[in-house]
Amino acid sequence: MEDKTIPLRDLAIIGDRRTCAYVSKNGSIIWYCPRRFDYPSVFASLLDLVKGGSWKVLSKTLVFAEREYVSDSTVLKTHFTGSAGKLMIEDWMPMGAAFTGICRTLSVAPESTVLRLTPKPDYARSEVNLVQKNNVISINGQQFLYASHPISIKDNTIECNVPEGEASWFVLSDIQLEMTQEVIEQAKQQTQKHWEEVSGHIKYHGPYEMEVRNSLRVLRLMTCAENGGIIAAGTTSLPEVLGGDRNYDYRYVWLRDASMIVSALTRAGSDGVEERKLLDFICGAMHEVDEPVVPFFTLGFTPAPGEEIINLAGYANSKPVRIGNDANNQLQLDAISNVLLAAKLIYSTYDTREHWGVISRLADFLALHWHKPDHGLWEETEQKHYTSSKVVAAVSLEFISQQTDDKAQKERWLNAAKAIRDYVHKNCLTKDGAYAAYAGAEFVDVSAMLFPTWAYTAADAPEMLKTIAVLERDYCQNNLFRRHLLEHGSSREGAFLAGTFWVAQYWVMRRDWDKFGKVMQAALRFMNDVGLMPEEGDPETGAYLGNIPQTFVHASLIGAVIDYKNARQQEKDKK
Repeated sequence: MEDKTIPLRDLAIIGDRRTCAYVSKNGSIIWYCPRRFDYPSVFASLLDLVKGGSWKVLSKTLVFAEREYVSDSTVLKTHFTGSAGKLMIEDWMPMGAAFTGICRTLSVAPESTVLRLTPKPDYARSEVNLVQKNNVISINGQQFLYASHPISIKDNTIECNVPEGEASWFVLSDIQLEMTQEVIEQAKQQTQKHWEEVSGHIKYHGPYEMEVRNSLRVLRLMTCAENGGIIAAGTTSLPEVLGGDRNYDYRYVWLRDASMIVSALTRAGSDGVEERKLLDFICGAMHEVDEPVVPFFTLGFTPAPGEEIINLAGYANSKPVRIGNDANNQLQLDAISNVLLAAKLIYSTYDTREHWGVISRLADFLALHWHKPDHGLWEETEQKHYTSSKVVAAVSLEFISQQTDDKAQKERWLNAAKAIRDYVHKNCLTKDGAYAAYAGAEFVDVSAMLFPTWAYTAADAPEMLKTIAVLERDYCQNNLFRRHLLEHGSSREGAFLAGTFWVAQYWVMRRDWDKFGKVMQAALRFMNDVGLMPEEGDPETGAYLGNIPQTFVHASLIGAVIDYKNARQQEKDKK
């Protein structure tokens, strides 16, 4: 049960809808940012085995057997087996309890087992100060470790030896309080009740049911319960290219993800609570900025900080390790457009018009600025007239114009949408008639597979037929699809899993069930045993790449499955 570089496939995650922690198959907690997803870590051995800090479980013979979540919660049970017997570790983070933090309970130990906690506050940049009073250890006065058995400090490391034949419990709390077995049990009951309430907003039944349930769990977990913001991922700096420098911090709320997440939740049968909270968050954040050019925010409603390089070794020696994100001030037209799409869907589904002042301001901005080059869906350094940015701008203006009774406003937005369509037709097609990645380009991008989903064009339009042909020829490997990147090139990174699900969704619209099934099967190869999917996957080796789990990917999965379910039901109804 010793640590080494952990395959991303082996990660599980626990959380309390404020923050999360990552648990490896060997029972080690290797990433944890107390109190909020985007706050500094206290365990970061995921990014540096030596310096990062971790909470290990050590024994002589026990090896991983299996693991599972309890129902739709993130209460994680990990089972081990060995020559002496079996051990089960239950890891979870309290919700609605008297304290927050991490709880770990161990079944009766079949052999002597050691819990070793090595805290490294602030991404291992701060000195650690451990103070013990009775059987409680304070970590820099910020976290407090409680245990059922005697704990000790040695060389800035906390250890606890659990004898053979005894059960045990451990709590790393954000506050000081009197901790007992009864307090822990009560907190567990409250936590399970909270997860039942949260999961009760959606009950999906149909094809790919387990995969959708897994994805809904991820979206709930990555939602900040306090304000409704949904972060893109719970990690930073996991490489899109092993050994490369495409290592980014995704612990923020991306506006472009809003439409896909809202659409996924709404169409999966949600009661609207989570979607409307996300719109509350976005519009609340927009109130804090003068111009709507901020593409993502912290959970504190502020633009994300710029990049800072952290002196950690990096996952599998992939550097740099970054916190913050330098794309925080880019003009991304698709981010604004996706907020409009999310608002339109909420308005239509739940018969509401909340935040109309902010939404109309965004639409006006888009109508005035659509003609500018932007950084595109992939946040490229080089500004271009990206086709996907123009297309989603046109669609969003058309859709949101249906919500206004102001004739001048409607005319302004529709005129802009028509001008965008004219621009795309004249400038954003390749010589062969496919949708170009950007105006004047002779290559395509997988984002074009969203154009029929956005109702910009028909799935069998000549431009779409040309585009899918080029994608299958130049960007597809083992039924997985890459995106086109200018800065680093597409061939160096893995298959983009959200884009692969967009292709599956496209085949639903074409009613090609064979191709849909093959693409889905290829993408779902990258869903691990507890339902997590990364940003990308290596089509040859099956290695996971990028930050994990990525909400964009899980929302794309749900969208493809819901379209498939509805299309097959329509076929059945016609018979």
